[in-house]
Amino acid sequence: MAPINQIFLAVVAAALLPLCLAQMQAGPPFVRLNKDDAMVIVADLQEGLYQIVRDFDPVTYRNNMIAHSAIASLFSIPIVLTTSAETGPNGLLPKEISSMYPDAPLIRRNGEVDAWDNADFRAAVRAQNKSQIILAGITTDVCTEFLALSLRAEGYTVFANTEASGTFTEKLAVDANGRMKDGGVILQGTFAIVMDLMRDWRNTPGSLQLLPWLDTYLPAYGYVARAHEAAVQNGTLSPGEEGL
Repeated sequence: MAPINQIFLAVVAAALLPLCLAQMQAGPPFVRLNKDDAMVIVADLQEGLYQIVRDFDPVTYRNNMIAHSAIASLFSIPIVLTTSAETGPNGLLPKEISSMYPDAPLIRRNGEVDAWDNADFRAAVRAQNKSQIILAGITTDVCTEFLALSLRAEGYTVFANTEASGTFTEKLAVDANGRMKDGGVILQGTFAIVMDLMRDWRNTPGSLQLLPWLDTYLPAYGYVARAHEAAVQNGTLSPGEEGL
């Protein structure tokens, strides 16, 4: 007969085993972007609305808008463009964006605040037959948030580009991003988006295509590659550097 202390330990172990197994269960899935199932939406990144964005430096934000739009071209994935009241103060899409995609669907809304309320826009998005959507718009708390949550309700996986959506204040952006996150929207910046679409520097698109793209739209990273190029082609070690 087993000693009492061994019986006690066996009972405790049996009681704790389900708790330990529960702790070992897999966590929430890592939702990855898949370039074969992804598309880009440009929602109201218009020249007039650009002027109300106050949560980014104007030069930085202009670059962020164009970079977001250029993701579709980089990865050869579909894009749908939409504007709101573009003949009024909201203005046109910047030429840098519209000229990239002269043949892409451009839905000119004349009243609907949430782009998903527009039948032509819904048809254009559904026609791409993609389940993942990379989205940015002005303003973050209206054009991006309303559309992102509508798309989530329709079953899409939505990646909101937090660098390419802008609004009046940082507080409004924080509040909107919080509501989107609570609604299941994935919040990411441009670098994370393009890295996940690429997956591996050896892929195509890969290093050959991404490094020039990053040099244009994310010079902080582009200059890392430039520095390496300069070092390889022109660099010499100073005394004391070798072996560091």
